[in-house]
Amino acid sequence: MTAGSFAHLTLAFGLLGNVVSFMVFLSPLPTFYKVYKKKSTEGFQSVPYVVGLFSAMLWIYYALLKANAMLLITINTVGCFIQTFYICFFLFYAPKKARIESLKLIGAMIVIGFGLIVGLTQFLVHDVANRVTIVGWICLVFALCVFVAPLGVVRQVIKTKSVEYMPILLSVALTLNAVTWFFYGLLLHDFNIAIPNVLGFTFGVLQIILYFVYKNKKPIICNEKVSGLEIKTIATEEQKVPENKDQDIIDVVKLSELMRSIPVVAKFNQNNDVIVDDHLVLEPHVPNHTIEVAA
Repeated sequence: MTAGSFAHLTLAFGLLGNVVSFMVFLSPLPTFYKVYKKKSTEGFQSVPYVVGLFSAMLWIYYALLKANAMLLITINTVGCFIQTFYICFFLFYAPKKARIESLKLIGAMIVIGFGLIVGLTQFLVHDVANRVTIVGWICLVFALCVFVAPLGVVRQVIKTKSVEYMPILLSVALTLNAVTWFFYGLLLHDFNIAIPNVLGFTFGVLQIILYFVYKNKKPIICNEKVSGLEIKTIATEEQKVPENKDQDIIDVVKLSELMRSIPVVAKFNQNNDVIVDDHLVLEPHVPNHTIEVAA
C-alpha cells in the first residue's frame, strides 16, 4: 500500500471497485429473467459466464500470492459464487447441444486450464516473487483478451444494426468497473491490474456510443430461403401494421412455418395456381417467388 493520503485513496477506489464489480456481476440478471420467462437460452451463450468464473478464480489465486490484496479476494470470491449460479441456470434451460458445448468449455478452462496454472506455478516455480510475477502476467494477458472479446459484439451490432444482444446496463457497468480498478491498480503500482482496464474503459465507451447510435435503427432485412421460395423478413420493433391486415400476416406466417416442417413439392395448374399434395391450392403463384412478411 502507498503511504499517507494515497493509502486512503487506494482503499476508497478498492471499495468502490468492489461495489461496481458487484453491479457488473448482477447485470446479467435481466438476461436470465428473459431466459426464465421463455424457458430457453435462445441466442445467448455460456461463454461470458465461464470466462467470468475463470477470471475470478485467477485473480483470487493472484491475490493470495500477493500481499495486501484483500479487496481483490473479497469481490472475486463473490464473483465465483454468482458466476457459478449463472452457469447452472444456463445449463438447466439450454438445449442438449449447447449444454454439451458448455460442459466441454468448463472442463477445458476451469478444470484443465486453471488446474495447470496452479499446478505448474506451485511445483515448477519455487521463488514466491517469481510466482507472483508469472501469475500476474497471466492475469494481465487474460484480462486483455477478455476486454478485446466485445469486438465480436461490436461487429455484430454494426452489421445487423441491432443492439438486442448488447445490454446497455452491462456496458455502463463494465466501463465504470474499468475506471475504478484502473485507479486502484495505479495507486498500488500494480500494472497487472491497471493496464487491462485502460482497454476495458475504451471498449466500454465504444459500446455505449454504439448503443445510442443503433438503439432506434431498423434492423437490416434478413433473407432466408424456405423450400425454394425466398421469404424477406423485415424485423423491426417500430413497424405497425393496419389491423385489417393482421389475419393475412398470420396466414402467411403459418404458411412459412408449414413449409419449414413439411417437404413441399410444388407445381402449377392451368390457372397458374400453386398445387401442393393432391391438388391442394395454397395461393396464387408469385412470379418473383418473394413473400413479404412483416414481423
